Amino acid sequence: MRCINVLIADRYPVVVQGLRKVLGAQHNFKIVACCSDGTSCIEAIRSLRPDIAILDISMPGLTGSEILGIVNSEGFCTRVVFTASVEDRELVMSAAVGAYGVILKDATLEILVKSLQRVADGQRLLPLPSSDQVSREQSAVTENVLTVLTDREHQIMRLVSEGLSNKEIGRRLNISDGTIKVHLHHIYQKLEISNRTVLAALAISQDETTGPPAEN
Repeated sequence: MRCINVLIADRYPVVVQGLRKVLGAQHNFKIVACCSDGTSCIEAIRSLRPDIAILDISMPGLTGSEILGIVNSEGFCTRVVFTASVEDRELVMSAAVGAYGVILKDATLEILVKSLQRVADGQRLLPLPSSDQVSREQSAVTENVLTVLTDREHQIMRLVSEGLSNKEIGRRLNISDGTIKVHLHHIYQKLEISNRTVLAALAISQDETTGPPAEN
């Protein structure tokens, strides 16, 4: 089993030390850097190119979302995973766009290790539930996405998750960007969400990237 190089970044030293201790005890994980702010984090990613970067969503200097944007725009192979509290669910879903997933800070050590192993294997993660109630909510969202959207809305949801603008989606589907706006409004209402970043995260989490093919 290959060694997985991991960078840990969190504004709280106790979280950094906790993650370092847990992962350091695993024979296939190697901690290559620990950071407490966003600026030092992105510098470490640029110089060390870790396989996985475990990032707090909110950090001084640069936020986790800003770091993710830099990682993606500069073409690094580092797979970004966010850590967050369950209270930040909408923030989590927004930040997860383009990341490999989210691990809630109250997840068990077993879930943490297994989740990171999945990321190392190239799999994306759902935000992990921390209670039966959250699990039921997640199931309800899954059912909602799969049943209430039309095929066209599934297509638009998938293209949003690929980062396309309304105009780009319109060109892809051969319809006006104004029509795309109307479709998005209906999607937001049906799914009870408020913006395209949450929609994209839902598409990723529900595997909408393998949904109905876009029309040429």
